[in-house]
Amino acid sequence: MGDILLVVLNTDSSIRKYKSEKRPYISLKYRLQMIAALEFVDFVTYFDETTPLKILDIIKPNVHVNGKEYGKNCIEADIVKKNGGKIHLVNLYGSLSTTKIIKKIKLCE
Repeated sequence: MGDILLVVLNTDSSIRKYKSEKRPYISLKYRLQMIAALEFVDFVTYFDETTPLKILDIIKPNVHVNGKEYGKNCIEADIVKKNGGKIHLVNLYGSLSTTKIIKKIKLCE
């Protein structure tokens, strides 16, 4: 979809604000390391707000990839389009969401 892949992650405090005080299960330090270890990722960074709007306005990506569950009118759409970019939606892959992993762990307890 592009020449450079930049992955932007929520900080731990950001996730706690919009998910739960019990989240995230994996701290930012380790999430950054895991993503940076992927050969196809060029850069990884983070943002502390509950939405990525501020950092997207700075980065001005040509393509912003988001899950289909958020739809073409996701909260990022206006800022990405304002800066000349486009939204690309992808399907959720199998059961790799944190919520589904937590449910599986609870079933095993």
